[in-house]
Amino acid sequence: MAKKYHPDSNKSSDAEIRFKEISEAYTVLSDPEKRKKYDLLGSNWNKHRQTGGSNDDFNWSDYFSQNFRQKSGNARQKVGDVFGDGGISDFFDRIFGGMGGGFTQTPRQNPNANVYEKGENFKTEIQISLEEVCKGTKRQLQFNGEKFEVNFKPGLQDNQKLKLTGKGKSSKSGANAGDLIITVKVSEDPKIIRKGNDLYADTEIDLLTAVLGGEHYADTFYGKVKLKISAGTRSGKLLKLKGMGLPDYKNNSHKGDLFLKLIIQLPEKLSDKEIEIFKEMQKNRNK
Repeated sequence: MAKKYHPDSNKSSDAEIRFKEISEAYTVLSDPEKRKKYDLLGSNWNKHRQTGGSNDDFNWSDYFSQNFRQKSGNARQKVGDVFGDGGISDFFDRIFGGMGGGFTQTPRQNPNANVYEKGENFKTEIQISLEEVCKGTKRQLQFNGEKFEVNFKPGLQDNQKLKLTGKGKSSKSGANAGDLIITVKVSEDPKIIRKGNDLYADTEIDLLTAVLGGEHYADTFYGKVKLKISAGTRSGKLLKLKGMGLPDYKNNSHKGDLFLKLIIQLPEKLSDKEIEIFKEMQKNRNK
């Protein structure tokens, strides 16, 4: 039920309220001691209602201290204290019909809560690609029923944590919400290796360009780059492209380098004429 009514996936107007009720119910019913108290309270309440009793004349003396009742004058405000948690009283409001104070869907502020207390943090993970690390990206998120857009700067590291202040769970007093902690997961790229802000990749050049020299266009995150290939270039040669790596997270104007390893691509099929040319070259080199 919690999964069904979670506000992140359920867009109905009462999803958040239902999810809160389910969470509060689980808090009590999953604990043997609290469940025992709930069973006793529920049994007495049902018997009271079946004999014509109302909210106002139910005897709460078994569940609340006389000292508290004299101070508060309202048992409903502390019903959660029976179960050791002042934040779950709304759950019992639902079941027992208000307990003398009337039912309301408005979240109750705990009068004993510390107004400086901070709510719990939400935690989530975001998966981004290496190219998104290079260029930056955006994501649409939704927490506490609020939708918002998050901008991710270029240069993020794998497992880097980002904090969005005030986007977490509200405190019991409702004054100070917690934070949203985002852990960034950078997906591995099958063709590119990252070392800090430097990138390492292979680029294939054809045999004739390697032998005779010429121009070759390589793909990068910044678009195609024209490379000048010297005649007689060997396979495995490493070319350094300065400033073509990843931006530094703290200063995006500083970038790492891109190292391209030249891989000579042999032709898969040769025509009869090409074969004769290679044979002739072989004879000349063996003389």
